[in-house]
Amino acid sequence: MFWDSDQPYPLAGAGLGYDQILAWLREDDEVRLRNLWDAADDMRRRSVGDDVHFRGLIEISNHCVRRCAYCGLHVENTKIERYRMTADEILACAREAKEYGYGTVVMQSGEDYGITVAWMADVIRRIKSEVGLAVTLSLGERPVEDLAAWKQAGADRYLMRFETSDLKLYDRIHPPLGNRKSDRFALLEELRRLGYEVGSGVMIGIPGQSYDTLVNDLCMFRSMDLDMIGVGPYIPHPDTVLGRDPQPLPPDQQVPNTELMTYKVVALTRLLCPQANIPSTTALATINKANGRELGLCRGANVVMPNLTPVQYRRHYEIYPAKACINETARECRFCLKNRVQSIGRTIGQGPGGRVRS
Repeated sequence: MFWDSDQPYPLAGAGLGYDQILAWLREDDEVRLRNLWDAADDMRRRSVGDDVHFRGLIEISNHCVRRCAYCGLHVENTKIERYRMTADEILACAREAKEYGYGTVVMQSGEDYGITVAWMADVIRRIKSEVGLAVTLSLGERPVEDLAAWKQAGADRYLMRFETSDLKLYDRIHPPLGNRKSDRFALLEELRRLGYEVGSGVMIGIPGQSYDTLVNDLCMFRSMDLDMIGVGPYIPHPDTVLGRDPQPLPPDQQVPNTELMTYKVVALTRLLCPQANIPSTTALATINKANGRELGLCRGANVVMPNLTPVQYRRHYEIYPAKACINETARECRFCLKNRVQSIGRTIGQGPGGRVRS
């Protein structure tokens, strides 16, 4: 059942049920969708305010032991040049983040066991003591002992997308590592138990993702009470299993990997999870370089992630091709995003910008 197009606040998180979520995901009427955008933006304003928090992204390694069917970093891709940043290079990026006024650095990599527990713990301690920023990690499915050591070293947040709540689809796109079957939901619970702020999310429009699955994904966000939620469009990479043989569902069942569908999911996520930090992602900026990030911010998002990775490494961190801002320096990226945020009347947040629970 759809809501009347003249109703100003068509949805509320607590009362938003399965049928309503599904209806909005299938909605194409521009007038009705304006109600969704307005409701999400109003919820964002009342729940997390007008500040847009900048998280400085450092892509510290593109090594990965996994064979994920959607990701260009997978271990079998011999066409990319592998790299692993040094501790001093990472600290230089963190100091740059401090100079630009960012409150957080996000260290991201493939699942790289060349990044040892002790080495990473030392990097975290140095960032905390020498630079004083919040530290977010996104390093894949590491053992609980590793995650505990990094939390003890001072890490604040951990990001790990569960990618899809459809276990059959998950097994297809994310093969196990040896005999170790993935259970990201259990690992996300462990992260919360360890005291991390926990972030997760999904890809939108990955081949095999049905509308019912995406509704379930959104309901999982609400039930898990996530602190951060990242959603972005699936962008095919030609050197992956899905890039070569996507095997989508029939058109009436397959979720499209479009810009419009991404905005719907961002907006619904805000309505379902009012207090969560939600980024307007680089993937959105990749499919709409003109104003994709701005539209995401106007439809529920409150975070952007300017890239601090040195340009000589950035082009090799190719999860998907033709990524936005690939040749911009960190300074250029900061200047561009600052102007984009201010152009829509939003303010740049100060401090670490963690989730504030009411």
